Amino acid sequence: MQLQVARIGKPHGIRGEVTVQVLTDAPADRFVPGTEFVVEPASVGPLTVVSARWNKDILLLAFDGIETRNEAETLRGAKLFIETEELDEDDDEGWYEHELVGLEARVGSQVVGKIAALHTMPVQDLLVVEAPDGKEILIPFVEQIVPEVNVAEGFVLLTPPDGLFDVNTDDAGAAGPGDHA
Repeated sequence: MQLQVARIGKPHGIRGEVTVQVLTDAPADRFVPGTEFVVEPASVGPLTVVSARWNKDILLLAFDGIETRNEAETLRGAKLFIETEELDEDDDEGWYEHELVGLEARVGSQVVGKIAALHTMPVQDLLVVEAPDGKEILIPFVEQIVPEVNVAEGFVLLTPPDGLFDVNTDDAGAAGPGDHA
């Protein structure tokens, strides 16, 4: 099984380093020199880590054979995967994106959309729910709002606070700025 652990961003500097969007909760274990990643698209991989370092909150990686900014630019947008068989199915600590994408999002017994993605963020993760009208709704992935994830039956139960599904709609807050009731 392959597990996505990062997405490559823009080049950093002139010596072939790239920024990466980290999609794992164990970056210190995943991005060590010598680690080889399966890459999508396959035409730019596999890639082997030569160095990994943090610049503020951004992880910078250098790969074997990528020595210039122009070479690094060819990697932009590539997804890094690891081969893993050590996924603990009994692990209740969290969910992987591939387990959640495609599940029905329900409020009570009503289907309000499908899970389209999981955004892992520094403070809390966000579920991306695609509503039937195509609108994307960001849902904080916390127990109070997502009390149940049932992969076996194919759904995620949501208990959103009032207005969560209307936050970014055009008619939310119909009173304009400065209008006070």
